[in-house]
Amino acid sequence: MKGKLKAIPSSLREKKRYVAFEVLSKDKMDIDSIKRAIETSLKEYAGLLGVSKANLYVLKDKFNQEKNRGILRVNNRMLEHLKASLALIKEIEGKKAVIHAVGVSGILKKAEKKYLAS
Repeated sequence: MKGKLKAIPSSLREKKRYVAFEVLSKDKMDIDSIKRAIETSLKEYAGLLGVSKANLYVLKDKFNQEKNRGILRVNNRMLEHLKASLALIKEIEGKKAVIHAVGVSGILKKAEKKYLAS
């Protein structure tokens, strides 16, 4: 029996949220160092099981280096854990920096329009 696998119905898929964030720092940061800092902080806060449940994804193409703003995708059940772990970040690669969650949306387009444009 050859054929395509059936798609998972939307009722069974994991729900996700898009978190717009801003890095408050004197220096311009690159997305890879920000990603490492976020993943490390989430691992320290929620543990390995929490990281796997969060299904965290950093949208590299949505990062604005001039404004130090970007968008993360996370499972909706782990949203509060992610926000708490963002608040715990005090430095990125030895440079003082704070990551602030600007807003949350269920739709990527809305998150871009609302939080990256301003």
